[in-house]
Amino acid sequence: MAWYPGELDGLTQPALALSAPSLSGSEGDGLLTMEEILSLKLDADWVVLSACNTGAGAGAGAEAASGLGRAFFYAGTRALLVTNWSVHSQSAKDLVTDLFKRQADDPKLTRGEALRQAMMALADGKGYTDASAKTEFAYAHPLFWAPYTIIGDGGRR
Repeated sequence: MAWYPGELDGLTQPALALSAPSLSGSEGDGLLTMEEILSLKLDADWVVLSACNTGAGAGAGAEAASGLGRAFFYAGTRALLVTNWSVHSQSAKDLVTDLFKRQADDPKLTRGEALRQAMMALADGKGYTDASAKTEFAYAHPLFWAPYTIIGDGGRR
């Protein structure tokens, strides 16, 4: 989940919520802050931020890419996949998994085209199913597939 300054006591910069240190047995506060991202040295084709509203900045009039997104570019990623509103967990998993499978299956497929195809497959697909494989609701509504945006180099792999 993405957090913005003021949403948590003492938070002065955007951050991503990671595993709670008490649950993961790790050190730290469980947040990956913009400052920490800026200190990374990445050589990443792209970074996927498919949590809640990772594509928007905080507040009215904010830039299209959040401070977190800009930080990942400065750290060395060439493209970001972000969401423009909160997403349904299972549909997000299905879409992102399909997107990467499409790219793995067709090396000539661009990021943008793989995303488009994955969006349409999600919209046309079976939807959310229960434990007995019965469809509870469809993913045809844009709420499920339209929040995704590629920022940066959407044409390359």
